[in-house]
Amino acid sequence: MDIILLQRIEKLGTIGDVVTVKDGYARNFLLPQKKALRANSANKKVFEANRERLEKENAERRGEAEKAGEKVDGAEVVLIRAASNAGQLYGSVNVRDIVNGLAEKGHEIDKKQVIMGNPIKTIGMHDVRIDLHPEVSVTVKANVARSDDEAELQSQGVDVLAQMFEDEQREIEEQSEANRIDTGLEPGEIPADMLEDGVRTEEGASESESLIEATKPEGDEG
Repeated sequence: MDIILLQRIEKLGTIGDVVTVKDGYARNFLLPQKKALRANSANKKVFEANRERLEKENAERRGEAEKAGEKVDGAEVVLIRAASNAGQLYGSVNVRDIVNGLAEKGHEIDKKQVIMGNPIKTIGMHDVRIDLHPEVSVTVKANVARSDDEAELQSQGVDVLAQMFEDEQREIEEQSEANRIDTGLEPGEIPADMLEDGVRTEEGASESESLIEATKPEGDEG
């Protein structure tokens, strides 16, 4: 279907452009939300007659959005959630969580303006896009952590998951070193008592073989 855009639409065009889209996209989204008109001769005349007013109103809304964007851009929302030791959330962080978190900071954002793609499912610092106007977008931070202390570290730029991994590796290495000191063994070295058991076993086998040889009748080769 051919349509006339009444505002900028990402990947389609800007106000006044005539573009072709799938019928379902036009009927279910663009036309009902008054983001576009069917590109027939009558609507083209209506649009041209109102183009100046539409462009002026769009410019005013864009200016208001830019002012609002200066306040919310870079805002950080702290969301404390339960998660596994690997950082996987027992649940997820969604659009409503972001909207509520921003509201607590005094930023009134409509959920339709929050562009996340997929819910957040791991702890860490996550960028979330906020579309305040078709031509004005800002980014806020979702600081998802298991505790306030962890959130503070992430806010300071610490990669908590990487630090957890490093701490675990350090503990393994320290335990390995402690075991080496206690046993006097280098990594991969076999304890002496195990070797002695093996030697005794071999020696015992040799003694048994000698005894058998000594008790054989003369001339018996079997």
